[in-house]
Amino acid sequence: MRAQSWQAMMNAIAMDRQAVYEDYERARQTFHRLLDSASDEDLARPTRGTKWTNEQLLWHMLFGYVIVLRLLVLVRVFGRLPRSASKVFARVLDAATVPFDWVNYAGPRGAVKFYGPRRMGAAFDRVIDSLHRHLASEPEARLARGMHYPVRWDPFFKDFMTLADIYRYPTQHFDFHHRQLTLSSGDGL
Repeated sequence: MRAQSWQAMMNAIAMDRQAVYEDYERARQTFHRLLDSASDEDLARPTRGTKWTNEQLLWHMLFGYVIVLRLLVLVRVFGRLPRSASKVFARVLDAATVPFDWVNYAGPRGAVKFYGPRRMGAAFDRVIDSLHRHLASEPEARLARGMHYPVRWDPFFKDFMTLADIYRYPTQHFDFHHRQLTLSSGDGL
């Protein structure tokens, strides 16, 4: 009976890898289209609902994918520990929300001085390719492991997320922020 329960749980949380790959590719194409069509004036324009420019928000959208590579490591570690370990970790991070918010805000402002649109496009390609490789190599059982997250850090963080959830996270983040762009190409409107 225990093996059947395990199999039932695995089937319930089975991840549609192809759908995730397709979402990554859609985001990649959208990101390149946004970068390729944006003028310098577009990139410098303020966004809707943030204190960033379009260029800074585009970098933040890229960073949503970059951070997942780090989150994968955390889930692999905490997914092997008792859930209470990640719960304590998440509470500590939630307590540090104010400094996190400041770094999260300031990071894109500084990053765009180093990363221009061309570098952002190349970085986006590298991180998407890396996520493809990581996801392709994940055993199903590992995708079911998870940990607690600091829910105050991001509206898409849930109290407990599996590795499968983490692979889906960056595109949710990307789509949300895409709507805040104010590019003259009409994207984000």
